[in-house]
Amino acid sequence: MKVIKLGGSLLDDAARRADALTEIVALWQAGEDVVLVHGGGKHIDAMLAKLGIAKRTHAGLRITDDATLDVVVSVLGGLVNKLIVSELTAMGVKAAGISGSDAGTLVAEQHPPIDGVDLGHVGRVVSSSPTLVKSMLTYGILPVVSSIAMSSDGQLFNVNADSAASALAAALKAKSLQFITDVPGLLDSEGKVVGELDASDAHALVADGVVKGGMLPKLTAALGAMSAGVGKVKIGITECTHASS
Repeated sequence: MKVIKLGGSLLDDAARRADALTEIVALWQAGEDVVLVHGGGKHIDAMLAKLGIAKRTHAGLRITDDATLDVVVSVLGGLVNKLIVSELTAMGVKAAGISGSDAGTLVAEQHPPIDGVDLGHVGRVVSSSPTLVKSMLTYGILPVVSSIAMSSDGQLFNVNADSAASALAAALKAKSLQFITDVPGLLDSEGKVVGELDASDAHALVADGVVKGGMLPKLTAALGAMSAGVGKVKIGITECTHASS
């Protein structure tokens, strides 16, 4: 089983998105069980701007008040999710969209304040149930999962899509997790793409401050997945494995 997270400008660029989905369809039609997880930050930004709601972030996270949460849920669970489902369907794949809030697929708790800043309805994924996704796969349906989570008492949360993909891959005991993104891969201290590294090298890059920006949550999610038993994680062309060969 393979979990794939689709993100970055790929979700906004129809041609590049079609290329990525074509690869996913090829895997599916070759008999691979595939689960697709997505975010949609730029679509959310566009809708907020259209509605006149200010975008606010802190420490790389979107501050999610009540109005912003409404937009996040409607855009991720509706617009972006159904766009991907419709394009997969046009390619001949039976696909169905769910959100992580469905059937405990992604369970989260409220993210604590950072530097004293309340992030609102931002969550941290604490567990994942694979039941619904496995049921879909059993009946030949490709699951498309949006990064919306729910607490055990029914509160909706906006969660990082990289973390969502990692948690779901771990719950599914996936053999691999792949982040399809708009960057070539992980860069080393000299700005060169790293082709392959093991978990200890990845931890060192984080500790040394080499990994920054949007790559940091991806690498953190990759390490979390591997520690939970996922054999291999790919970020762009960079492959992360448990140990060097």
